[in-house]
Amino acid sequence: MHVAATGYAQVQRLLPQNAKRGELVGQQYVFPLVQINNKVMKLAPGGLIFDQNNRTILHGYLPPYADVLYTIDTNGQVARIYILTPQEQLMLDRAGPR
Repeated sequence: MHVAATGYAQVQRLLPQNAKRGELVGQQYVFPLVQINNKVMKLAPGGLIFDQNNRTILHGYLPPYADVLYTIDTNGQVARIYILTPQEQLMLDRAGPR
């Protein structure tokens, strides 16, 4: 049996329109605190962190520095963090400020 890998089409992930862009500094604070744009915020209960492959990761696996999109819940806590790929960063740079 022969299996040929011809390559996989990458599906562009959907990023929320209401997300804010920021620079995350990871590994500085214990869970549930995160630092985005030099501001220390609390990750909401049930808050999710998505890596560049759109997999959920634990707070302890945050990279030291990353460009991110993030959403804030009604209590002012971080609900979602999306670690951006270089392609997503370029796309957002071209789209202008959020």
